[in-house]
Amino acid sequence: MTKVILIMALPLASRIAVVTGASRGIGYATARALAKAGAHVFAVARTQGGLEELDDAIRNDGGSATLVPLNLTDFEGIGRLGAALHERHGKLDILVGNAGVVGPSSPLGHIELKSWDEVMAINVTANFQLIRCIEPLLRQSDAGRAVFITSAAANKARAYLGPYVASKSAVETLARVWANETASTPVRVNLFNPGPIRTRMRATVMPGEDPLTLDTPEQAAELILPLCSPSWDETGKLYDYPTRTLMSFRAPA
Repeated sequence: MTKVILIMALPLASRIAVVTGASRGIGYATARALAKAGAHVFAVARTQGGLEELDDAIRNDGGSATLVPLNLTDFEGIGRLGAALHERHGKLDILVGNAGVVGPSSPLGHIELKSWDEVMAINVTANFQLIRCIEPLLRQSDAGRAVFITSAAANKARAYLGPYVASKSAVETLARVWANETASTPVRVNLFNPGPIRTRMRATVMPGEDPLTLDTPEQAAELILPLCSPSWDETGKLYDYPTRTLMSFRAPA
């Protein structure tokens, strides 16, 4: 009797993805989820050890990744990443701009300019440079998808987190502009607000909080994944994970 084995195609088979801040937290979980779904992931982070752990996990899942040890303040390095993607694949299908730092928790008048610049460099300028270097590659995809991780803090003006709040507001505005500029193309640009998630960054901001009361990065990644799919056709939206709500943020150009 002949056995027939049906092999289901993975939903992101043959897709190429870049995930920043991939060595831990939401970036780690998202990179792993994308690889499980069939994408080849370029995992970007400055922590070599965390990237190697991710690579082991992805391989154990049957997926594949390219590790990119890169501090995102190396803006020329982001350019080299774009050039390498062009030479190797000629396109990019998915960009997840996740990397970020919370910066100092202090009144604005007490924050040194150096600390301000560090937060803006990683949270804002690096994403701007990614857009500059990656957009031509996303346009070569039949369904380019970009997702930026934001925070509810961007619209709450929370005291003592000025650099972080300002940087996330800037990222949201960048995404709005880019969504408007690419609205007539196959590229889709969206935001994802994870809310309170069990990450190291959250623990630094809320040290007295019980992490076991929070959802995990893996749970958040499950809902980032659909925004990266070729079947996702919305652009200029913010997906709010705590309320599971998709909100429009793209004003007419």
